[in-house]
Amino acid sequence: MAERKDIEGCLQSMLQPQAFKDYGPNGLQVEGRREVRRIASGVTASLAFIDAALASGADTLLVHHGLFWRGQDGRLTGWLAARVRRLMAADANLFAYHLPLDAHAELGNNAQLGLRLGLVADARFGEQALGFIGPAAGSLSELVRRAHAQLGREPLLLPGDGRPLRRVAWCTGGAQGYFEAAIEAGADAFLTGEISEPQAHLARETGVAFLACGHHATERYGAPAVAARVAEQFGLAHEFIDVDNPA
Repeated sequence: MAERKDIEGCLQSMLQPQAFKDYGPNGLQVEGRREVRRIASGVTASLAFIDAALASGADTLLVHHGLFWRGQDGRLTGWLAARVRRLMAADANLFAYHLPLDAHAELGNNAQLGLRLGLVADARFGEQALGFIGPAAGSLSELVRRAHAQLGREPLLLPGDGRPLRRVAWCTGGAQGYFEAAIEAGADAFLTGEISEPQAHLARETGVAFLACGHHATERYGAPAVAARVAEQFGLAHEFIDVDNPA
């Protein structure tokens, strides 16, 4: 058992949310019971995740995508009310960390994805230095195969001009807008979760390969890594609950 305030202090110290300009509030989003015994981690605070976490016996939930975002209607109605109602009825805590969870050098989404793909960053790039870049580990076809095997889905590949890979850049989730910054940083290939219309043209015109591997698929690793570290530190139970998402 641990105190909620101690869990919160540990997360704040570890992830340093004050260092980021983000799209919503990081940290404790819904306050529940003071005593924490079991943590469930997941990608998004969807109703399906909340229900599964509560059914597992968790009293504290840690996610990458929380409930509240800049510019949204803040009224507790509809789907948002349903999610908050579930949490409050169970007296459960919800912690959410967005960009801080992407950026952490060891436990974040980018670092953990790189670990699974055999990529090690030696530099950062892009806005708030969220993008990772480092030496390639094999050919483009090998990178595609590793991504497919690790993430469980076939990447959408724009192969560029077929150049040998010397440097690979990556940034999980919806970071397709970082493609130009990755090119400027010297990448021969860029891997992220999503693709938008402009990236197809940029890949053809610059020769840099682009891999879209799924927003959810690329961001399944940071939250459980952080939650496992916290659970180990405080002697708590932890479970990662993956709610499938094709996006």
